[in-house]
Amino acid sequence: MTHTPDDAAATGAVPPPPYASYGPPMPAQQPYGLSAYPGRGPIGQVRSTGLCFLLMVVTFGIYAWYWYYTVHRDMKRHTGEGLGGGLALVIAFFIGIVMPYITASEIGEMYQRAGRRRPVSGFTGLWYFPGIFLFFIGPIVWFVKVNGALNHYWRSLGA
Repeated sequence: MTHTPDDAAATGAVPPPPYASYGPPMPAQQPYGLSAYPGRGPIGQVRSTGLCFLLMVVTFGIYAWYWYYTVHRDMKRHTGEGLGGGLALVIAFFIGIVMPYITASEIGEMYQRAGRRRPVSGFTGLWYFPGIFLFFIGPIVWFVKVNGALNHYWRSLGA
């Protein structure tokens, strides 16, 4: 016997919505490296803000390119959206002044997609430029804010 929506209305029963509207059930425990959100990729790496800053100073800024590459690669793997590591590296190499704005914006969007308040946004890039004219303090503030927000996001997912 096949039930139709008219049968449900006649009996007063409300048919359940289709299963697809709920998505697949969540496993009781997530495997290592996977996020708590369905359809999301692996959790990124937590990077020490102090160590990263030291490496940027010691390598005269070359580590910053590696940092941009790995951060954007991790975010792309996790969300499936954004620049990705390769494109971020190319942009950082050729027109690096835009990367502080893009990176902060992508991190903020990750928070927003997870239903959380954005701790950083594209406007956070203003700490980098024109903030560099504040005795070079602006880029330090930018890096502490952005790397801290990213580390907090990864830790909240179990990294």
